[in-house]
Amino acid sequence: MKRSAEIIALEERLGHRFDRPELLRRALTHSSMSAPGREDNQRLEFLGDRVLGLVMAEALLADDRNASEGQLAPRYNALVRKETCADVAREVDLGAALKLGRSEMMSGGRRKMALLGDAMEAVIAAVYLDAGFDAAKDLVRRLWGDRVTRVDEDARDAKTSLQEWAQARGMPPPAYVETARSGPDHAPVFTIEARLSSGETAQATAGAKRKAEQEAAAALLAKVTGD
Repeated sequence: MKRSAEIIALEERLGHRFDRPELLRRALTHSSMSAPGREDNQRLEFLGDRVLGLVMAEALLADDRNASEGQLAPRYNALVRKETCADVAREVDLGAALKLGRSEMMSGGRRKMALLGDAMEAVIAAVYLDAGFDAAKDLVRRLWGDRVTRVDEDARDAKTSLQEWAQARGMPPPAYVETARSGPDHAPVFTIEARLSSGETAQATAGAKRKAEQEAAAALLAKVTGD
């Protein structure tokens, strides 16, 4: 298969030259572009998620030989969650190489967290199938960089931490309410308010609803704990 300039440039950013570049092309193909004879990246995403998980589990065990399972699990979740995969994808400008259907392209698909995270996992699987586990491991460790050593001692997401704080005090789980939405349809901006039954609230605004919820939860948790 002849390499396009786009594929060559992405291989350089990834630090891996494919023996089978068709694997990378498939990893970049969203379901909106699939057609008979042109597979999308969903199966690769499934595999890449598992490869990433094994690499991160090994890395965390090696990084802290005294950590308990209870400490390792939230760190692991922070490293493999879709937001982190999307952040890594943005660092290598994976969005620029995605193969998207017209509707996804028009709706800002190259910037969407879910699409970027899925594609990053698919690329990991493509490297694994192209060159084996050690090559995939090298890719992940290189692209994730010092995230393994920087991950918080307790990396539970803010929504989980706020819910546990509330439940420990006999309260129901916090509520999350969308109080405003702005921006064009292809790039909406959400304002979310996190609310406790005791009356405390906090708001946050972000380009993804889930991120806004997390930031609102973090702000409310800091407010009620005094951190």
